[in-house]
Amino acid sequence: QVQLVESGGGLVQPGGSLRLSCAASNGIFSYLMSWYRQAPGKQRELVAAITRSGNINYADSVKGRFTISRDNANNTVYLLMNSLKPEDTAVYSCNAFHPPTRRNYWGQGTQVTVSS
Repeated sequence: QVQLVESGGGLVQPGGSLRLSCAASNGIFSYLMSWYRQAPGKQRELVAAITRSGNINYADSVKGRFTISRDNANNTVYLLMNSLKPEDTAVYSCNAFHPPTRRNYWGQGTQVTVSS
């Protein structure tokens, strides 16, 4: 069982930055770690993912603005968000997926609001 707790969300002006953190209760070394977001009235979408070996994928809408990273020693995953836009407003959730066992865990989410 892995518990995930996100933090770092909040209200920010357009063009601003935020760094989200996802703290895991157990080791995440062997997990695919991802950030998803869901805006009101929209489906949840993948924002960024990082494999155990460090391979990274981003949604086209955030490429060049967001950076995902992981600190396996401290069981934490980060999402640095720069040049934020109002359309980035959503609840951001952390996901841990273990491919060999297909175990899948979610955090409770953190609200990010981009508004002037």
